[in-house]
Amino acid sequence: MSSKPKSRSDRFLGILFLFSLTVCIGLGHLPSIAQPAEPGNMATTQADNPSQLVEQGVEYYQAGDYQAAIEPWQNALTLYQQSNNYTNSAIVRENLARAYQKIGHIQEAISNWEQAILDYQQLRNWQQMGRMKTELAQAYNSFGQPRKALALLCGAPNTDENSKNKPSCVKDSALKVARAHHDWKGEAAALGSMGNAYILRGDYDQGIQCLQTGLGIDKNVEFDISPQRTKDCKIDNLGRNYTAKILADSPYRSSFLNDLGNAYFSKAQRWERWASSAEKRGAEETENQFRKNANNNYNQAGEYFQQSLELARTQNHQPAQMRALRNLIRLSYRPQESISIEAAEERNQWVQEAQELFKELPDSQDKVYAAIDLAKLEQSMTVVNDTYQHNSCGKRQLEAETETLLNQAILIAQRLKDYRSESFAWGELGHLYYCRQDYQNALDFTQKAWWMADQNLSAKDSLYLWQWQLGQIFQDQGKEDEAVNAYKEAIATLEGFEGEQGKGEQGKGEQGIRTDILIAQRNLQFDFRDTIEPLYRQFAQLTLKRADSLSSDSEQYQTDLNSALKTVDSLKLAELQNYFGNDCLLTLFNQKQIDELVTKDTAVFSFMILEEKAAIMVSLPNGDKRLKKFKLSQVDSQRLIKEVNDFRTRIQQHHDLTKAFLTPAKNLYNWLIAPFASDLESAQIKTLVFIQDGILRSIPMAALHDGKEFLVEKYAIATTPSLTLTNPQALNRQELGALALGLTQPAVIDGESFSKLENVRKEIENVKAQFPGSKTLLDEQFTRKSLQQELQQKVYPILHIATHGKFGTIPEDTFLVTGNNQKLTITELEKDIRRLSRGSKPVELLVLTACQTATGDDRTTLGLAGIIVQAGVRSALASLWYIPDNSTSELVTQFYHNLQSGMSKAEALKEAQKDMIRINIHPAHWAPFIIIGNWL
Repeated sequence: MSSKPKSRSDRFLGILFLFSLTVCIGLGHLPSIAQPAEPGNMATTQADNPSQLVEQGVEYYQAGDYQAAIEPWQNALTLYQQSNNYTNSAIVRENLARAYQKIGHIQEAISNWEQAILDYQQLRNWQQMGRMKTELAQAYNSFGQPRKALALLCGAPNTDENSKNKPSCVKDSALKVARAHHDWKGEAAALGSMGNAYILRGDYDQGIQCLQTGLGIDKNVEFDISPQRTKDCKIDNLGRNYTAKILADSPYRSSFLNDLGNAYFSKAQRWERWASSAEKRGAEETENQFRKNANNNYNQAGEYFQQSLELARTQNHQPAQMRALRNLIRLSYRPQESISIEAAEERNQWVQEAQELFKELPDSQDKVYAAIDLAKLEQSMTVVNDTYQHNSCGKRQLEAETETLLNQAILIAQRLKDYRSESFAWGELGHLYYCRQDYQNALDFTQKAWWMADQNLSAKDSLYLWQWQLGQIFQDQGKEDEAVNAYKEAIATLEGFEGEQGKGEQGKGEQGIRTDILIAQRNLQFDFRDTIEPLYRQFAQLTLKRADSLSSDSEQYQTDLNSALKTVDSLKLAELQNYFGNDCLLTLFNQKQIDELVTKDTAVFSFMILEEKAAIMVSLPNGDKRLKKFKLSQVDSQRLIKEVNDFRTRIQQHHDLTKAFLTPAKNLYNWLIAPFASDLESAQIKTLVFIQDGILRSIPMAALHDGKEFLVEKYAIATTPSLTLTNPQALNRQELGALALGLTQPAVIDGESFSKLENVRKEIENVKAQFPGSKTLLDEQFTRKSLQQELQQKVYPILHIATHGKFGTIPEDTFLVTGNNQKLTITELEKDIRRLSRGSKPVELLVLTACQTATGDDRTTLGLAGIIVQAGVRSALASLWYIPDNSTSELVTQFYHNLQSGMSKAEALKEAQKDMIRINIHPAHWAPFIIIGNWL
């Protein structure tokens, strides 16, 4: 019973519900702006006096019996409504909303807050209306919907850079109303909720700024209001400086301190992930700096948690004490080389204090989550695949106590009729029995979690977790059909949930739970790779395992392959959404359009690096339909990753006369391409399109070698993040004008020096010569503003940018260097192209030269793909690493010449690269150029 299940499932089960649960327990909760209020006395001859009913409910609430408080308040509301007493009705609705939130009935809480907002609008009580918007925003935060929260708190600030008006929150937003009425308490609450919303979105610095402003962290500092900071929490809509007010309300201060600790803790974990990524690509100096940053943030988090605990103890505020204790215990389990005896003793004291405090807490949703958290906190945290997760089936120090805590959580949730928290408690209990390999109980409890999550709309965001957990349990039992069905249910829930959440502003469904997770998880403590990616990879691995045992002529073989390809495609979409977060706008094309794009002489390779092997799926033209073929790589995934890194490292060595890169180039060809060589030949394939995965994105497939020639000598080659994201239109060669921008001078950005680009002027002149009527902007003429002006004035099918650029792990670290020694981030570039270029005539081709991506980092090339996806650019030509600008000029000039002659973009690049091969140019100079997106 105590033995450990298979490592494949053990690796992921512990993180199944960490996103949704983190929303519930990770962030501290701001106290309500007001405690339950009693309406003014109202004379009545009715048997039931509504004021007495309200007072009765207040007594229940203050005693912690939130469920009992609801009935008298509901009766009082009915009586007030019958007498058209809107003032007291609004007050009772406030109380009901808070009570419902306490017991986890989020939808009822939201409904009452929404009605209270309308009541106060009618009563023209603007201050109270603003406060209700803040409380409603806090509810949306607890439900994992920070976008809705921010809309209430600030709305959509004016972000038009050409506007003369200073950016500010919209007129009726909670923050603007509070400031307009000098409601310092309401303003602090709004800022606190905004801070939490930004933290949920992964915008930690913005969240910290909001929290520090609301807390009044510096007593005598006047905050400067900058009109350029459209999302700045310090913006004052009255255009004046704001001196932070120090709130004496300790519950507020304790919550602010706790939330600041959470923000710094999450920042630290983000630095740890980036450090691990830097370690993987051998960037030792960067790795050390990132780990130093992580330690600093961990220390800051600990200081804030400790301050929050001490303050809560002083005021005997038990819920705040519990939150601080849980966070301190969680922090103590962070990755570190060792823990001192003193620190271990202090952690034991925190655990004991939390256990004693738990007994004293009144029944509430918070108490349920506290029980679940305490049941998990004593497990160590480890780094797996650059991310942090609880050791899902590690040895539990107090296993009996763990089960007792979870059973208590279930009973409390049942008394509260709180389906959401009950589903989490059952799910964790099911996981506990899974770890014991007691599969029958694990199934029973997980199915109960599923059923509870399906009972209430506010719990449906956890539904996919229990479907996923069931799939893994079935899989470990060898019940593949049941496992496949459960995985399908989980993915369908993720991708189809939006239709059940109601209609958006434009009559469309909400973007759904997957989008909320992807946005929130950009940099949250348990990121995308821990929450969604394993689900897709596990399901693909299961379906491919089944296909591997079938005949390729069977109908089930093609069915399983189609399912796996659809899963791979969904994963690629999710990766891009995760990388760009809230800014990622995906335009999908249907199967008919895709079939038009994939012509008879084109083969599509889809790669997926699974836990043990790499899966290679190839779509080949076969009459009126495409035939799918599949192979597992001959080598394990770790060896493949090592070979990929070795290949990239060696091929970048320009002066290597021994051609050491040929060994890994041949190995990779034999593993990835050779199994399909005869199929490609018999189908007379001319173009290969690669949908790459993970670290494979960082290498040029053109330089793979079959022992006689490079792959590009035989095939035109392109890459795309997904066929469903590829604009299926051939290049319109009429009036192919270009806007060419370049930098020739050296530059320094963020302390990093960039050398002079000697041949950029010649490159830009060649572009202008190729396309008469083109416009060039060199050096000081090349700024973001000048780019914006040109895009507004004229349609340029080709946008050519010859400058230094870096593609980093996150969009903020991905930028181009402009002529005024400034950064043009990839996010800014795609926004300018999308906003300023003409919608009917999008940019056909974006060419980026002299750029580089971070070596070996599988996220960096997502920045390249993101330009295509978000800006509406049909294709991009870019480099995977920096190439001397003399080679770049020659290759790009020939590429444009080939394009003008009628070749497809992929063919034009192929012939330009072959020209360099014929004159024996080292592949470091030509191989890294890749076509992304539409290759026609």
